[in-house]
Amino acid sequence: MLCITIKTNTLTYCITTADSKMTLAILSAMEEECSSLIERMQDIEEMVIANRTYYEGLLWGKSVVIVFSRWGKVAAASTTVVLIREFGVSEIIFTGVAGAIDKQLNVGDVVIGTRLYQHDLDVRPILAQYEIPLLGILSIESDKTRQAQLYDAATLFVNEQLTEYIASGNIQEFSLNNPKVVLAAIATGDQFITNKNHAAQIKSNLPDVVCVEMEGGAVAQVCDEYDMKFSVIRTISDSANDESSVDFTKFVSEVAKAYSLGILQNIIEQA
Repeated sequence: MLCITIKTNTLTYCITTADSKMTLAILSAMEEECSSLIERMQDIEEMVIANRTYYEGLLWGKSVVIVFSRWGKVAAASTTVVLIREFGVSEIIFTGVAGAIDKQLNVGDVVIGTRLYQHDLDVRPILAQYEIPLLGILSIESDKTRQAQLYDAATLFVNEQLTEYIASGNIQEFSLNNPKVVLAAIATGDQFITNKNHAAQIKSNLPDVVCVEMEGGAVAQVCDEYDMKFSVIRTISDSANDESSVDFTKFVSEVAKAYSLGILQNIIEQA
């Protein structure tokens, strides 16, 4: 960032503005995912804003800002605004885990979000269910060019690089023998979905949605209003019901962070 100094007769102002470089912002839903990326950064500068630490520097030679967004729509939205207004980023990628509501998805599969809904948004009878007030739309589409690039990067990771990043014991424990990558819609809400009936209702109402999470739709709405390019990558950690037997903490700390690291390295190095 640049600081432009303006002096008057009595006061000196420092106006912070973005410089001309193209900076990628990476938001993570989990601290573990952030840490795996931050460890590989160079020329790091840290800035604390509203209880979040933003790490600015170089990642595989590209200018980035990395931050743990915290959980939920409000947390993700406020973090996104800071990235846009304070750091002047040119693009935002959100990475994290999600619960599957489509029977074709398994633990370890990757979803590249094509469009983002908010499944807990309901202003009926004033507006249609899921309609975003004043925007007149039910969902927001992510950047199409990035969708294809992220699909290729994730496919390369799961097909050829998985064993380089994840221990064989974890591959066996979480049955990561043949993970797939899909381009599909994602639904966001301020709820951790654990009830299979609730999951089935979301799927019935929004049939193109394949997984649920707690941040992506908020990031999408902020980016849409700021005309900001964005993408959402989600690794399936469980089925969104009360029957999941996956060790969630272990999955995040030993699997999900490796997915984020490998996929993002592929996409950044190809840029």
